[in-house]
Amino acid sequence: MFGLGIAMVMALYPLQAPENFLWRKPLVGSIIGPIGIFGILAVLFPRACSKKIGCNGKHGAPRLKTIVPKKKPALRGHHPDCEKFSAHIFQIGRRTLCAGCTGLFVGGLMALVGIIAYFFGNLYAGQTGFVISWVGAAGVFFGLVLLPLFNIPWGSIRLFLNAFFAFGSFFILAGVDEIAQNTFVDLFLVVLIVFWLFTRIILSRWNHERICRSCEVKACEFRKL
Repeated sequence: MFGLGIAMVMALYPLQAPENFLWRKPLVGSIIGPIGIFGILAVLFPRACSKKIGCNGKHGAPRLKTIVPKKKPALRGHHPDCEKFSAHIFQIGRRTLCAGCTGLFVGGLMALVGIIAYFFGNLYAGQTGFVISWVGAAGVFFGLVLLPLFNIPWGSIRLFLNAFFAFGSFFILAGVDEIAQNTFVDLFLVVLIVFWLFTRIILSRWNHERICRSCEVKACEFRKL
């Protein structure tokens, strides 16, 4: 939230002398673009990407201890087949998908299209840069505060908020870039966006573990002893 506040201060009070660096936008786009692609791949292949970046639960927050039941509980949308996780999934035909991952995937694709159009194409925010940055701030705020702390009982709302979070991060970068036109500011926001993404992943894991800890079904593999 402190980083988000700094980003909004940059939108409200931009530097008085914008840079005249011709390659600013392609440089920033070439950095944030691969990050967006990696984020999409992390949604599609979460286990493989977790091993690459060391987020396998060996460090940081302790993982849930489990017991071995006679029959392993089923997973739906990589969530336990439990009514407590019913709002974390949604159905498309016969296929069950995770609302959070699908939302991040959709938002990541939209952000990637925006990155290509804004940083490498002829798309300009113009006078709407201030409004875009604040819309993006709302998406990041909802993704980091509303989703983890409140029990939202609708999978469709979770999908939308996660997509809004991912696309909102791009909105902040594009909006502030249009206002400040400063390479250092852009690179600071890129680092901040990466931090937000990792924070979102950790908060999601913490929320799932909190649900399992409060469960009273003793014969569940996902319940903490």
